[in-house]
Amino acid sequence: MAVVSGGAVFAELEDVGPGTTRPLHVSLTAGTYTVTCRPDDAALITGPQVRVSGPGEGARGVRPITRDDLYPALRAYRAYATQGLRALEERTVELRDAVRSGDLDVARAAWLPAHLAYERLGAAYGTFGDFADKIDGRPAGLPKGVHDADFTGFHRVEYGLWHGESAASLRAPADRLASDVRALRDDFPRQQTDPNDLGLRAHEILENTLQFELTGKGDQGSGTMLATAAANLDGTRAVLDPLRPLLRGRMDLTEIDVWLDRTARMLRAQYRHGKWTPLSRLSTMERERIDGAISELVELLASVATIAEVRRTP
Repeated sequence: MAVVSGGAVFAELEDVGPGTTRPLHVSLTAGTYTVTCRPDDAALITGPQVRVSGPGEGARGVRPITRDDLYPALRAYRAYATQGLRALEERTVELRDAVRSGDLDVARAAWLPAHLAYERLGAAYGTFGDFADKIDGRPAGLPKGVHDADFTGFHRVEYGLWHGESAASLRAPADRLASDVRALRDDFPRQQTDPNDLGLRAHEILENTLQFELTGKGDQGSGTMLATAAANLDGTRAVLDPLRPLLRGRMDLTEIDVWLDRTARMLRAQYRHGKWTPLSRLSTMERERIDGAISELVELLASVATIAEVRRTP
């Protein structure tokens, strides 16, 4: 259900079932409004026009975005993801070859660039299906944890590299990782990306960063969670940039850009002497500042997810 005027939406209420009522509070400036209902499997229902008078300021209306509106942004993003997948395959082959060579110092140095190439893909991970768990899955929830046969991908190789496993024991996981990345790159042109994913991922990427990277849950020994958070920030920008032409006129991105730049500086400050600071070595103040900055971005980017959602129009 939505309050609409002049083609713009001023307020919405979701999941209102037949025969039920829920309050909807919105401040409206003087004008003519209608209430519309958009059932999932039925035609749009439009109520009578209602005239609102008075001198007060009201909520800002937003023109709905359609699937057709989003296609240029989607094409631009898929071109970015296609290029990123090529870089990912190159970095992953370098990691695999380093493991095969038996030089684990070289392999540890190759692991992070390969993993960050994946993390920068941003919205595309919603398209990857089973490949996501194969390539970047975590051991949480697996019956045998890090020793489970279904624990594969970057974090499996990471665990072995930083927990004293031999090059011989890591050869199979590294080979499988390279094979899965190649299969993903080959399959991506046939995969469909939902236009709604762009706005949604702009919010969810950093939401996941708070949940996994900034808590340390994703760390399997490399201590590179802040590097991953920085790559996630790059992925967020990559999702947001194709949407900018649509978002201009619908919302002000200035504050989001200020916080993106501020957070990037905070994270980059933790790259010192060629190494990323592990979470455990951050001071309490440093950790709180980074957590707070990304939390602020998550809240601000929630509006992008809402505005960029595909809506039916009258």
